[in-house]
Amino acid sequence: MGRPVTLFTGQWADLSLEELAKKAKGFGYDGLELACWGDHFEVDKALSDDTYCAKKRDLLERHDLKLFSISNHLVGQAVCDNIDERHKSILPEYVWGDGDPAGVNERAIEEMKNTARAAQKLGVGVVNGFTGSSIWHLLYDFPPTPKSMIDGGFQQFADRWHPILDVFQECGVRFALEVHPTEIAFDIYSAERALAAIDRREEFGFNFDPSHLIWQGVDPVEFIRAFPDRIYHVHMKDAATTLNGRSGILASHLSFGDPRRGWDFRSVGRGGVRFEEIIRALNAAGYPADMPLSVEWEDSGMNRDQGAAEAADFCHNIDFEPSNVAFDAAFAE
Repeated sequence: MGRPVTLFTGQWADLSLEELAKKAKGFGYDGLELACWGDHFEVDKALSDDTYCAKKRDLLERHDLKLFSISNHLVGQAVCDNIDERHKSILPEYVWGDGDPAGVNERAIEEMKNTARAAQKLGVGVVNGFTGSSIWHLLYDFPPTPKSMIDGGFQQFADRWHPILDVFQECGVRFALEVHPTEIAFDIYSAERALAAIDRREEFGFNFDPSHLIWQGVDPVEFIRAFPDRIYHVHMKDAATTLNGRSGILASHLSFGDPRRGWDFRSVGRGGVRFEEIIRALNAAGYPADMPLSVEWEDSGMNRDQGAAEAADFCHNIDFEPSNVAFDAAFAE
């Protein structure tokens, strides 16, 4: 038996959770990873209504679907970001408020604390998400960036996330950052620095997603090897570089799905990620057999129902248990 395969609901928020649950079971999924937007999981209602979490559980159980984690990427993004008009479209109205940047940051911090409390109430041990970053725009380093500005960005991250992680600790829940461009950690070295900034607290780890690493030229397997004890959750998502001499990995301000881009997301198994090696690395790292492989489906060039069903089959087929015996044990004296 392989690990359970779940579907992240974030890209399906146009559907009610009831409708999506029916689809997911038909696609062959073992469970769902609930996004904290749409009607899939609402943090404020989970804390204000004592029946809310039980009703969500009941809905999933009716469709024979398991639940291992929830995800609050959108609000997490606003914790450290420099807030502008882009954030209004991704945040709940009560977090956006009047749009004053400092107020948005503060309300996002409180909402992430409440997400830990809601996860505890729901009975899940992992919240996946983003952190945002006040220094992502400094990536190219021109005009030359004083080291103090980068240091300040990591210090701001620590200052804002320590109080959030205190609540995660109180609730017995872990936060799993999806290492991703625009976050405080977007590759191996920035992930190492982020861990150091928050004193390597056990409450903070990673939602491993190879699709965000491969187009940068980072080997996803090396990320697992670098952080074997910090892989708290896994996203199965693929990507492909399509460099043709005209395009670049910075994507030219072209939208996802535009064939002129130098890279784009692909349905699992249809891009450049070596999932065979990822499973072997996860096994070597001790990623638990009862934790999920969660499909985050984001292929702009493919019908999503077909892609999601195919991805469930792919993940079930690619996963395997590590061996508990050496192949040459029979020859031992």
